[in-house]
Amino acid sequence: MAKRPAEPSDQELDTIKNGERPMDIDQNEAEEFEDEYEDEFESEDEILEAGVDGRPDEEREAEEKEHAMEVDQGTFIPGRHKLSAGETLAPDLSTYEMLHTLDAPWPCLSCDIIRDNLGSDRKSYPATVYAVAGTQAARGRDKENQIMVMKMSSLSRMERDDDEEEEDDSDDEASDPILETKSIPVTSCTNRIRAFQTPQATAAKPPTTLTASMAESGQVLIHDITPHLTAFDTPGTTITPAQNKPVSTIRAHKANEGYALDWSPIHPEGKLVTGDVTGKIFATTRTQGGGFVTDTTPYTGHAGTVEELQWSPTEKHVFASASNDGTVKIWDARSKSRKPAVSIQVSTTDVNVLSWSHQTAHLLATGADDGEWAVWDLRQWKPATSIGSDKKPSPVASFNFHKEQITAVEWHPTDDSIVLVCAGDNTLTLWDLAVELDDEESRDTAGVQDVPPQLLFVHYMEMVKEAHWHPQIPGAVLATGGSGFGVFKTISV
Repeated sequence: MAKRPAEPSDQELDTIKNGERPMDIDQNEAEEFEDEYEDEFESEDEILEAGVDGRPDEEREAEEKEHAMEVDQGTFIPGRHKLSAGETLAPDLSTYEMLHTLDAPWPCLSCDIIRDNLGSDRKSYPATVYAVAGTQAARGRDKENQIMVMKMSSLSRMERDDDEEEEDDSDDEASDPILETKSIPVTSCTNRIRAFQTPQATAAKPPTTLTASMAESGQVLIHDITPHLTAFDTPGTTITPAQNKPVSTIRAHKANEGYALDWSPIHPEGKLVTGDVTGKIFATTRTQGGGFVTDTTPYTGHAGTVEELQWSPTEKHVFASASNDGTVKIWDARSKSRKPAVSIQVSTTDVNVLSWSHQTAHLLATGADDGEWAVWDLRQWKPATSIGSDKKPSPVASFNFHKEQITAVEWHPTDDSIVLVCAGDNTLTLWDLAVELDDEESRDTAGVQDVPPQLLFVHYMEMVKEAHWHPQIPGAVLATGGSGFGVFKTISV
């Protein structure tokens, strides 16, 4: 992130009012910045960037060219630097391949990407993303809450001055992103939402797409959003009130609020685990007839809130849980005792999130309330009954770059060294765990000890809460937070 300078002084403004000529501004860059962030490029900033000093144009422009990389290009490090009065953060647009922001009627603190039939490994533009999110309406306005089924289209590539090929076709020109939504009314805030798709039976019959949303009320609502997705691409299709109703409501948690739920990625019909503030975890299975059955006996063992749940990507009956009791537990869903098979204290603070690598199944990432996130080798975790199990394993990697709570962590779907992390410092960071510095590189980076070499990228987003890699658009990320949605792709991943 680059820091933008403070507002101009009264003397500087008087100089400009007297008719002296400001320096030229790159209009292409200004227009692009306005497209992305609307009114943040203020006229006072344009005036300040002019830097009027009364010198001849040629002399001034020559000096500007010589020092172009030194002017207002300070790197802002979250948790270390503070903005001065009047300063704002401006993104380095040259580091993005795609960058778009979209507004929502209310903040959405959880979202999920939905697979589509547009193909895998997509690299062409404009891009299209299907997703789902749940809102967090203000107190007293609960009836305005909704589950948003979304289609984001016309997501164009960043324009660059150094593009080798001229784009003459008007259809390829950059355009404003389009957000289409189908709203499902709900009466409570959504704390967490996840989507699941059944295997596609035939080419003519699309897969059934389900969402499970963990509500503030303690209920878990399961909706079939297949017709909502179909309506985006089939003109004239309408959604009936019956199609907006949940196909199942899980009430096992009673009035206990919950934040954790996950669908099994390898159960063909659909299997769900949900957790609440009392530490109870319930499993719900979708039957072949399309109904849902919830086990009446919960899995117990946490001494606090279940903050996160995630199924193993390779083991059909295994899932992991994270809690504000500081532990991560591994469970065998077939266990009649409903007790964890493995329990490890991974933090002295709340463990908010975890992510299981889909490429290397023995790697698990966790994120805690103290800002630390870590990677663990599950082969080092031993059952409580094992000899020597009292020895606490150490993470294979840990990072304290963030100084606020970690709110999301997720492995890249195809690269087991790349991880995204969201934190309470309003940043989303991308990491490459494969990076190691040799002695010479370490000397060159002696002045940036606070920045780990594994840190690839820092994306600023107000109140960012959750983010996901798109499984079909390599390197693309969808994030949600208090300021709406962000869709971006960097040139580094």
